[in-house]
Amino acid sequence: MRALRARGDLEAELAAARGRITALEAELAQRDSRDPLAGSLLTLRAFRAQLELDVRRAQRYRRPLSIALLDIDGFKAVNADGGYAAGDEVLAEVGAAIERHTRAHDLACRTGGDEFALLLAETASGEAWGAMGRLLRELEDVQVGAVRGVSASIGVADLSVAVTTEGLLAAAREGLEAARVAGGGRVAECPGIDGTDLVTPGQTDVVSALVSALQERDRYTGDHSESVVDVAGRVAESLAVGPAEVERIRTAALLHDIGKVGVPDEILHKPGPLNDQEWEVMREHPAIGERILRAIPGMGQVAKIVRHEHERWDGSGYPDGISGEQIPLGSRIILACDAYHAMTSNRPYRDAMSHTDAVAELSRHAGSQFDPEVGQALVGYLYGRRQSGLAAI
Repeated sequence: MRALRARGDLEAELAAARGRITALEAELAQRDSRDPLAGSLLTLRAFRAQLELDVRRAQRYRRPLSIALLDIDGFKAVNADGGYAAGDEVLAEVGAAIERHTRAHDLACRTGGDEFALLLAETASGEAWGAMGRLLRELEDVQVGAVRGVSASIGVADLSVAVTTEGLLAAAREGLEAARVAGGGRVAECPGIDGTDLVTPGQTDVVSALVSALQERDRYTGDHSESVVDVAGRVAESLAVGPAEVERIRTAALLHDIGKVGVPDEILHKPGPLNDQEWEVMREHPAIGERILRAIPGMGQVAKIVRHEHERWDGSGYPDGISGEQIPLGSRIILACDAYHAMTSNRPYRDAMSHTDAVAELSRHAGSQFDPEVGQALVGYLYGRRQSGLAAI
């Protein structure tokens, strides 16, 4: 009996050991198939193996399938400015965002460095464009240490442009390169079969056209926006903002009132103060401006700044009532610069305020309407200009 019990105990221990070995093997297999930085995503090897199967299945049953390749814009600068640890954090956040934008039957992996690949099953290229556009907008909200918003270039291709896995990846790669060349921050397909490029050209001419349209609609608003541009850029520089972000802020400052093209003339050109109902209409212009700019490839981050340039530090602004550092820094800068210029400009219903009184208003409303740090930087810049004998704005 003792021998039988001992044998039973040994068999139980052996079964438990086999169970632990099986669990360890499963864990090792899981680790081998998952990216070490973006743990929710597959490794390239696991992705390629499943990709071959899914492409063949889609071809066999004539089902739609799309591939997207995503590359983070300016990633070398992230590593240079914040170190490799900051770069790894950004990669992990991008991986998490990709996971949120994929379904159970989709696949995603990091192909290496700062590039990611996605397989979107049962998805034609038009749907893939929409999904990748939503992903780009989410990446604009990523915050990791000093990194505020991530821009990416994305190339998309579907089975209509290639019949092999390699051909599909090559077509997506062409789209990615086209998106990069066009300035990044956008989704693109490979050039068309007839040689026509499906990517919207550079933004400079578009921005100039929008500024001209704004000036034609309302001369004061157009001139006011141009006056705010340089000071907004200078304030951003004094806050140690990087060159690319400074340029985005300058562009947003130039176009921050573009939504006023959608405001009726009787409100836009009213010579006196607006009533409550008219103010409700006027408050729609930041959201209108965002919609206009979102339609331009690569202008997503500028559109976000424009949408929030009337938000207040204490959360009592519009259109979304966000507060503090939830408001994009560019929006906070433009709000303060915009307010100073408006206060020191003559309007049909009031005279301009003096520089001294306008600065006092900026200081009085720091911490409620204005970001205190931005207000301090603006006052410092204005003081420096006056010390040099230059006009404030």
